[in-house]
Order: sequence, then C-alpha cells, then structure tokens
Amino acid sequence: MSAFVIFDVDIHNPERYQDFIREVKPAIESAGARYLARGGPHKVHEGDWSPRRIVLIEFPSVQAWESFYNGPVYQGLKAVRDECSSARLVCVDGLAQ
Repeated sequence: MSAFVIFDVDIHNPERYQDFIREVKPAIESAGARYLARGGPHKVHEGDWSPRRIVLIEFPSVQAWESFYNGPVYQGLKAVRDECSSARLVCVDGLAQ
C-alpha cells in the first residue's frame, strides 16, 4: 500500500535549499518514490493553516518511507535541509487498491 508524505517547508536560505533539492530528488527516486507536488501555488480553503511550501511525495509503503527517512543518505541530506529551512511533515497510508 502506498504511503504519502506531506511536507510544509519554511525556507530560510533559498540558495542552500537548492543544494538540498539537487541531492534529494535523485535519492527519492532511487527509493522508488515520486513527487506528486513540489512547491507551486496553493490555497487554504478552511482552517487557520498557513503552509509555506507544500511537498507531496508518494512512497511504495510506510516501511519504504521510514527506511528512506531513517537511512544514512536522507539523514545526511536532512542536516542540510535543517540548516536552511524548517519543516513539518506527516506520513499517511494510502487506500488499499
């Protein structure tokens, strides 16, 4: 069952964040995941949520996401991301097909 990871990212240093993006995109793809949304315009229709940059990624499973997230490649890249941004993120199971 697919898992969807939703990031709400507040970028403090756009130049350094681009370094992160260049490295994380191929790492995500090699983990069998794919971007469904990456930045771009968004509109809040209800509630008081004020997201900055929304990123939505589909992983093959929650286990695949957790292996990626906790693995050495992403943890190294996360250190770069943490230097230049702050993020909130959640992972949610997709629906069984």
